[in-house]
This record gives sequence, structure tokens and C-alpha cells, in this order.
Amino acid sequence: MARVAGVLMPITSLPTPYGIGTIGKEAREFADFLANAGQRIWQILPVGPTSYGDSPYQSFSTYAGNPYMIDLDTLVEEELLDKEQLDLIDWGDNPKEVDYEKIYNNRFVVLRKAYEVYVRDYELDVFEEFKEENAYWLDDYALYMAVKKSFDMNAWTEWPDEDIKMRKPAAIKKYTKKYAEDIDFWKWVQFKFYEQWYDFRAYVNELGIQILGDMPIYVAMDSADTWANPEVFWLDEKNAPVCVAGCPPDYFSATGQLWGNPLYDWDYLKKTNYQWWFNRIEAASNLFDITRIDHFRAFDSYYAIPYPAENAINGSWMEGPGMDFFNKMKEAVGDIPIVAEDLGTLTPGVIQLLEDSGYPGMKVLEFAFDSEEENDYLPHKYTENCVVYTGTHDNDTLMGWVAEAKPEDIEYAKDYCGIKDGEEFNWGLIRTAYASKADYAVIQMQDILGLGSEARMNIPSTLGGNWVWRIDADAITEELAQKLLWMSDTYGRLED
Repeated sequence: MARVAGVLMPITSLPTPYGIGTIGKEAREFADFLANAGQRIWQILPVGPTSYGDSPYQSFSTYAGNPYMIDLDTLVEEELLDKEQLDLIDWGDNPKEVDYEKIYNNRFVVLRKAYEVYVRDYELDVFEEFKEENAYWLDDYALYMAVKKSFDMNAWTEWPDEDIKMRKPAAIKKYTKKYAEDIDFWKWVQFKFYEQWYDFRAYVNELGIQILGDMPIYVAMDSADTWANPEVFWLDEKNAPVCVAGCPPDYFSATGQLWGNPLYDWDYLKKTNYQWWFNRIEAASNLFDITRIDHFRAFDSYYAIPYPAENAINGSWMEGPGMDFFNKMKEAVGDIPIVAEDLGTLTPGVIQLLEDSGYPGMKVLEFAFDSEEENDYLPHKYTENCVVYTGTHDNDTLMGWVAEAKPEDIEYAKDYCGIKDGEEFNWGLIRTAYASKADYAVIQMQDILGLGSEARMNIPSTLGGNWVWRIDADAITEELAQKLLWMSDTYGRLED
């Protein structure tokens, strides 16, 4: 494949007047910037509706789009909303951060008003067609959201009505009738998300840019997916988890990481030819040009923590589906472009699975410069079939890393990358990534801008203050585009 360059930039981090980035005008302007900068990849974070902690990796649905990303100005143009009324709403007073509480409290009120105008004034044929085509996931999701809202947004595992919690047919019928209008509203929200998304993706693709999307390997326990498909997961007779996901104690955490996601019943999935999973992957391929699968190593072996648990100490490793899954996937849905997130301590089995699948793995420069040992994140050890990053959404920014790293590690990085006096540290590492053998070089926007820890996207295993960073509207300049274009040209990352 061709050598290309790209940028990791969450959609929610774009500047808009409404407190959070959307797939409207500002997203197109950022795509224009990428095209002018010689970039061929726009990597984003998951685009599902966020739940507890506002994390895009804990979503209410693996299929649904994030209502926060629906562009309100587009709804104004469609005469579904009034611009003057939108401007009166408090979307947050800090343009550099998302205020999720204010977004949550205001966004759905606004969308409900738009829905009511739509069903009153518009022909509904296209909406009805969307509902029919997506009924296989949309019916469950919309019912789940309507019932969840009626129970004060509590997790389905805590719903007071045991019959709807366990999806008894009579209860499904009862709540479908009771909340018919709410269910239709939640379907309309998805209709508008997908309508805007496909317009956005077409615009980006016409510029010669591919969207590299992100799919978490696990779904949230509190999701329409788990509620509607309990047989897919390792649950007991009351639909409570037997074991949950996480990772074991290591250098970074003495008690490991307890993620709490339900694990898969791989025996059931294998018996059903992994159809649930393949539907999910096909849906992701309809959203993105390339799909990054988070925590790829779990297809080889995964860490199972008995439920309930206070930490991840007492888990055990279990065998995943391995190449059987990917061989059958390619038969079922074709050879979909995938990037494998293979970070962390890798066993021989994971390394073999990556090689057998043929998917590019990930290399992170922030992990490379430990002065005490040589590791596989150093660029001279790369193969062509990988994606090199300065850092990811889970790392500190480059300049934040510099502020905390050991002096000898910084000196090692400067020596290795040939950073001379006068060259900014972040640009020295960006240059090193571009010059490497990796087919893909994808750089966090925060690192391109040379921002510090205040712009970090996420600190794993912490709650609050994550996923909030937003870019200054005036930070995206022609000068910056030209600098990236020169680097793409110099290091052979411009496609003919």
C-alpha cells in the first residue's frame, strides 16, 4: 500500500458554537485543512452515544451514532430549529472544554423540538425507510432508550420491572405501546445522525481522505446490545455477568484495570458462525473507511475477572477465538480494512495472530525512548505494515510527556531523532514518525499544535475530566497546513 500521513482528531474536539464538535461545517473545514496539508487519513474516536463517564468506549449501542455529533446548524437550515433560540442556550462557558452536563441537559430538549417539527411538516417516507432498513438494531435500541429514560436513566440491570429487564414478550409489547412516541423520537435521532454522517463522509472522501474509525472490542454492560442479546455474552440465568473484562496488575497499576464490560460467550458465537460480531463489523465498515479494533489481543487471549470484584487482581487468562474468527469474517463480509490495536505486553500468540491476520499493528513513539532498554517501538525495528503514532488518546501529549519524563529519556529521544537546537521537540518526533518505514504515520492534533497535559484526552482508569479537550478555532492555519504538506512530500507520504 502507499505511504500516507494522517491526523488523530476527535470529532467532539472540533470548535462549534454549541459546546461540542459536530459533523457540520467545522468538520468539513477541518477536512479541508487535512487535504491542504497532504493528509490522507482522519482518525477519530468511537462515534457511539456515550454513557457513564462520557467515554466513547462505554456506549449505549454499538450501532447508534452519538446525538451530540448531530449538527444543529444543519437542522436550522432545514427549518427544524430556530437559530436565535439556540444562541440563548448555555452550552458551556469554556470554549476549550466540553461541559457534558450542560450538553446532556440541553441537547435532547433541542432535538425533541426538531423532531416534533419534522413529523409535523415533513414527508416521512425517507424516515420510514430508514426505520425499516435498520430495524434489526434500531428497534431494540430505541425501546431501550425510551424505557431507560422512564427509569431515570438507570442501567437496565437496575430496572425495577423485572419483566422488561428480562425482555418478557408481554413487557416488550406493553412498553412499546406505552412509549411509542419516545421510541419514534430515538429512531429519528439516529435517522438524522446517519443522514448527516453519510453527507460528511462523502465530503471527506471526495477530498481523497479516508476516515479511520474506532471500534471498542467490548460493549458496555449498560447497553442495548447486552440487554437485547444476552445469549452473546457470558451471563448467568439472571443476566448478570459471570466474569468481566479488564487487564491484570502490571508496572502501571498494582491492582490492574477493572473495565467491567461483559465478556463474550465465544462457544455460542462460534456455533452461530460469529454472526452477531460480523453484523457489527459490517456496520462499522459502513461508517468508516478503515476500522481500528481496540484491544485486538483479546481475540487471542482475554483476561476474565470473576464478578463482582473490587479490582483486577484475581482474574485469569482465557483463550479467544483466534484466526478461526478472522478467516470466517473474511468469508462473510470480505476483506474489510482493519487496524489492530496491539499495544501492551504481547505474547507469542498475539504476535502470531497479528501476522496471520495481516492487519497493521500500532507503534507509539512515546513508548520508544526508555533509556534503560531497547524496545520494538523504536522506528528502526518497524515493518512497513504498521501505524506509527507520537501518542494516542490514552497517552499524555508529547509536550506533557516531556514535562514528566526522565532527563535521560528525553536526551535519548533527541539523539535518536536528531533533534538539534532550534527544532521544537514535538516536530522532531513528528518528523521521525514521517521518516519511518511505517505505511501509516498518524499524529495527534494536540502534538501537531505542541500542547501540554491540559490537552490530554484521557487518563485510563480515572473518572472525570476526560474526553473534554477542544481545539481553539484559530489554531488551524494555512501555515500549519503547509508545514505538514512539506513533511508529507519530503518523506514520501503524498499519493500520486
